[in-house]
Amino acid sequence: MKNTDIKALSVPELTEKIASEKEALRKMKFAHQVSAIENPMRIKQTRRLIARLKTELRSKEIQK
Repeated sequence: MKNTDIKALSVPELTEKIASEKEALRKMKFAHQVSAIENPMRIKQTRRLIARLKTELRSKEIQK
């Protein structure tokens, strides 16, 4: 997801997306613990996406 896409999201959409990405990250980490997943870099990418989403959410909260 690109930064322009993230900036276009509203606050409720951001919180929903953060929750779904956190759940996906939790499942990926569990799958990686059980047996190595095909692309372990996806864990890093998901963590960074969550950070970008949280940053944008905080930015929108400050603007209010």
